[in-house]
Amino acid sequence: MSTSRAAVEAVVTGIGVVAPTGIGTEAHWQSVVAGKSGIGRISRFDPTPYPVRLAGQVPGFLAREQVPSRLIPQTDHWTHMALAAAAAALEDARVDPAGFDDYDMAVVTASSSGGTEFGQHEMERLYLNGPSWVSAYQSIAWFYAATTGQVSIRHGMRGPCGVICCEQAGGIDAFGQARRLIRLGSRLVVSGGTDAPLCPYGLVAQLSNGKLSQVDDQARAYLPFDVHASGHVPGEGGAMLIVESAESASARGAGGGYGTIAGYAAGFDPPPGSSRPPVLRRTMERALEDAGCPPSEVDVVFADAAGVAEEDLAEARALTEVFGPRGVPVTAPKTLTGRLYGGGASLDIATALLALRDGLIPYTAGPGTLAPGCDIDLVTGQPRELPLRTALVLARGYGGFTAALVLRAPDPASPPQANPGEDKGGTG
Repeated sequence: MSTSRAAVEAVVTGIGVVAPTGIGTEAHWQSVVAGKSGIGRISRFDPTPYPVRLAGQVPGFLAREQVPSRLIPQTDHWTHMALAAAAAALEDARVDPAGFDDYDMAVVTASSSGGTEFGQHEMERLYLNGPSWVSAYQSIAWFYAATTGQVSIRHGMRGPCGVICCEQAGGIDAFGQARRLIRLGSRLVVSGGTDAPLCPYGLVAQLSNGKLSQVDDQARAYLPFDVHASGHVPGEGGAMLIVESAESASARGAGGGYGTIAGYAAGFDPPPGSSRPPVLRRTMERALEDAGCPPSEVDVVFADAAGVAEEDLAEARALTEVFGPRGVPVTAPKTLTGRLYGGGASLDIATALLALRDGLIPYTAGPGTLAPGCDIDLVTGQPRELPLRTALVLARGYGGFTAALVLRAPDPASPPQANPGEDKGGTG
């Protein structure tokens, strides 16, 4: 990539959240700051026969209130939430897609489960009633790229579109790709991810990895870095964000938005039994190098926080190797939502940008006593108020996917974002 292209800044100007902690960016943020959990007994189906009965579920989400009616029978719950979050992000950014050239707008999302619930229902129809009962939309609703396609169609975005399938790490990888597209000439990218793995078929698929917590106490089920860590809680939802070139955002009065995507890196763990170490440390270092940011300038780390003892220890050691023992505040607000897979890292990115905005590190609800070897400064008990300029977001996906993203707060000299009454579009 040329030096001129690499110099193009990608800024986040809009956030849309549909998560267990609330529908809407500010509702989510208020829940996170207050430590209000969105985890409870699964209600989308009867979980009684299953060893896992808790999950993070989006409260009060009704597709008919958020999604065009014709799309509801054509798409999965996962896509419904993404459509709602994308529309909210565009509104938050004060963007009218009609003011942009179609080919200047792109869509890149993360996906993990795909249209699991839709697929389960169609398989039920197949086995109970026969092939003629299976919906024609089965061929597209389950597909990992369905959300990207539906968002691009709904908003007339005909630039480069794609989907990243790296489980939890995919949410960060999607933003790495969004920045790449901005540097290659796109003016605006809708990026992020949601997930909806809460159906019997989806839950059984997750059980196979042995990493789900079977603890029935909501307050004790997901305890990353804790001596009593027992696995993670699954969840649904996520976040969609608007990424623009700094030049385009400034031209329409959006200023520096919520912050800049300053650095990104991805890696993949060696196979089990390898003498090579996990890639998390090197991935962090590469992301910081990409951002031109020494570890001493990082103000907060949003951890992957697997909730599995050996994975927590590996992450804590990598953090200690990069920052020193207790060298940087670390937080994991995902204990309030569960791990959202394709939506998890995108929600962490949104939360990190809000933390930078308000100078407030949300705390990690649940953990009480750090496990031996986890020599990190985990923020617990209450939020920590600090001047925040730089955040590092980490994510690891099942199988070895690893990614890191560096975010910077807007320059204090950046002009304020446009008022709602001002022009929402571009010059075309």
